[in-house]
Amino acid sequence: MSEADLARHVSAAWSDGEGGAIVTANVDIVRAATRDPALAALIARSEVVVADGMPVVWAGRIAGAKVPERVTGSSLVFTLSEAAARAGRSVYLLGGNPGVPEAAARALTARYPGLRVAGTDSPPFGFETDPDLTERAVAACAAANPDLVLVGLGFPKQERLIELLRDRLPDTWFLGCGAGIPMAAGEFRRAPGLVQRAGGEWLHRLALEPRRLARRYLRDDLPFALRLLAGAARTRFRRPTSTHPSATHPSSTHPTSTHPTSTHPNPTHPREY
Repeated sequence: MSEADLARHVSAAWSDGEGGAIVTANVDIVRAATRDPALAALIARSEVVVADGMPVVWAGRIAGAKVPERVTGSSLVFTLSEAAARAGRSVYLLGGNPGVPEAAARALTARYPGLRVAGTDSPPFGFETDPDLTERAVAACAAANPDLVLVGLGFPKQERLIELLRDRLPDTWFLGCGAGIPMAAGEFRRAPGLVQRAGGEWLHRLALEPRRLARRYLRDDLPFALRLLAGAARTRFRRPTSTHPSATHPSSTHPTSTHPTSTHPNPTHPREY
């Protein structure tokens, strides 16, 4: 599923009164999921999982999966906000330092006339360890009753909060967008398109935030990305060739992975696009 396909899917779900959650799985998130079954299950409970990171896209393609393009959380902030504006829907921005979600909201409404901002919130650092502060953040968002919630708290904090919010807002769509909110606010820019397509955006981010990202990118994510690609190649070349009719029949090619018809959570089989 492309980014445009995903925007159309969310718009159709709004019309049908159905909500859902989107996980943008970059290398860091995939690495975390392979190390912790609980985090893998957390991702699996979302409706849509997109490949955010060229190594994830390349690994999928090498392994034989149809991954049309990279779909990032920072890009979806704009794409889904545009879809919300066209549909007359509202957005809620949750995450970032004080003042940042408000700045992002102003930027989005200026870019997409007609976009309604239901509210913004910047929970204090460490709020997730305090039940009262967590409930305050959940209650504020639920009271605003938005159609789209952009949650920029980093994985897995944002996904855990989204699970709590979904109980209160079953018809709402949620996007875990990481640094997407400060990017929308103009705090820093994404890498040029050519650098993104070449898989070098992580170098751009590393140059912008070396103290925060060097350990994660260089010590943890880079070696894992290389192992991920090698494992994908082994999967591709070790896959046996089947002559069973179901292996080639058009109706057996997992239609739900490209034509979603339901947004009910499935804890064991997420839709991966």
